[in-house]
Amino acid sequence: MLLSATSIQPWSSAFPASTFASRCRTQMEINQIHANLITTGHIHNPTLTSKIILDFVFSHHKPSVDFARRLFLDYNYRDPFLWNAIIRSFSHGNEPGNAYQVFVLMLVRGVLVDEYSFSLVLKSCSRLHLLREGMQIHGLMCKFQFGSDVFLQNSLICMYIKCGILQFGRRIFDRMLIKDSFSYNLMIDGYVKCGMVSAARELFDIMPSDVKNLVSWNSMISGYVKLENGFEYAWDLFDKMPERDLVSWNLMLDCCAKNGNMNLAQNLFDKMSKRDVVSWASMVDGYAKVGNVDAARYFFDAMPQRDVISCNAMMAGYVNNGCYNVALKVFHDMLGGGFGLAPDSVTLLTALSATTQLNCINEGIAIHRYIQKHRFATNGKLGVALIDMYAKCGAIEQAMRVFECVRDKSIDHWNAMIGGLAIHGLGYLAFDLFMEMERLSLKPDDITFVAVLHACGHSGMIKEGLVCFEIMRRFHRIVPKLQHYGCMVDILSRGGQIEAAAKFVKEMPVPPNDVVWRTLLSACTTRENLNIGEPVAKHLIGMDSCDSSSYILLSNIYAQFGLWEYVRRVRAVMKQRELDKVPGCSWIELDGTVHEFFAGSISNMNLSSSSKF
Repeated sequence: MLLSATSIQPWSSAFPASTFASRCRTQMEINQIHANLITTGHIHNPTLTSKIILDFVFSHHKPSVDFARRLFLDYNYRDPFLWNAIIRSFSHGNEPGNAYQVFVLMLVRGVLVDEYSFSLVLKSCSRLHLLREGMQIHGLMCKFQFGSDVFLQNSLICMYIKCGILQFGRRIFDRMLIKDSFSYNLMIDGYVKCGMVSAARELFDIMPSDVKNLVSWNSMISGYVKLENGFEYAWDLFDKMPERDLVSWNLMLDCCAKNGNMNLAQNLFDKMSKRDVVSWASMVDGYAKVGNVDAARYFFDAMPQRDVISCNAMMAGYVNNGCYNVALKVFHDMLGGGFGLAPDSVTLLTALSATTQLNCINEGIAIHRYIQKHRFATNGKLGVALIDMYAKCGAIEQAMRVFECVRDKSIDHWNAMIGGLAIHGLGYLAFDLFMEMERLSLKPDDITFVAVLHACGHSGMIKEGLVCFEIMRRFHRIVPKLQHYGCMVDILSRGGQIEAAAKFVKEMPVPPNDVVWRTLLSACTTRENLNIGEPVAKHLIGMDSCDSSSYILLSNIYAQFGLWEYVRRVRAVMKQRELDKVPGCSWIELDGTVHEFFAGSISNMNLSSSSKF
């Protein structure tokens, strides 16, 4: 206990409250200080309470800060320094919106505001993107003639940039009589973050050399790193830098990795006198993206210290290169404490992606439990990934439960659920879900219609498919893409309307690709329509003579009509061109392990174990 009845100093003195204030940590200790102030009457002593407020308001402990604010509001203080301290506790804390309210109260009570007061309230407006309030502060600054201060002008520029109004920030910048490096760097960084790299470069080039610093160079390099064709410009700037820091090296390293130039990235990495976890993670990510997962793993294992980002990069590298089991092994190493790291939402998304690819439902359930246990939000990408995982692993009921439990569903949640119902052949449920979106006035996107049309095609719902296509074009004004036309061809073809499908393909405003033609050809094979199927097959072969599926489908059509001579000719051409049929592939999960089977192959799996299926 902080204070007691046996304290050396009497309770009537101010000593306990003023001396022990800086040591308070808990609410109980705060309550004791407060009680001491009340019982001794020192709570009415503004000199003492002002000192306690200043001692408490800059504390890192929330109870102390809250007490300072409460003590401050109980008395009509006139000292601007005290008001600024309270405003700062809000503008730099977790409740920046209250800084504006205290500033308004300061004006109402007639307390003199100064440059520091304005800078603090502008910071809160910047953090919360409060454009209207920020413009009001700007007007008040002009009225009080505080507009010439460089620090305040920089604060205004920062506020306008954070609120997305770069032209207002640039207007203030251009009117500044004196500009420092921070002024230039604010504008350059603002342009870069809005993708206006050319405007940033123009400002960078006219920037006086005496104010151009590392931040200026690094901001410009980071802008070029984000551009697809920015590598040469970034390298030119990096080469001209008068001095470099770790940020400079890491930016260029990341630029090389993103462009797949790993030889240059390796050279840079070897030259670096100092490296941090970002440097190593860039090498891991770069090698993984070019498909060299062994090199990526070498750097991952050699890292002096790993973080979640590097683990995510390694996992993503494995997933993107088809090494799903190894990606999950990294995930389990994180969970098991081998790395001493806690997975974040990106980790879980990557793990769910690997699980979905492996169709490993038990692993997916375990990840779902981890998400629930650690209270990860499912109203974003994680919820979408869970719905997709359950649907693709065959648990459509569980996917529906996840969907129903998600609050504030985004369009991605609806798309994932409709797509999941589609792959399970539940076209009518998918169509009903789409109509529910219409009833709720939710705006679908092009992916929504791909999912709905796909569902209609797999369920033979020709009428509903045509309705959806017209709703997309006429009501939502969405211009159909090739995927939408392909779905319509599939709907008509599966419904046996081969002639209508062929006519639809001919009238498409965009050139049909091989998938559209192959969909029509497959329907011709199923429906034994040689008149349409033969020219379609020959057209496909002309488009891509190396794809065996077109030859196989054409051969099957000839076989259906007993045209064996034509079958032999097609097979002979395939043999001459060394085209092999791609074997079918299936997966089965047994005792937590996913086994893969190819048509015509002999699996090394114990046949007696699988025979029970």
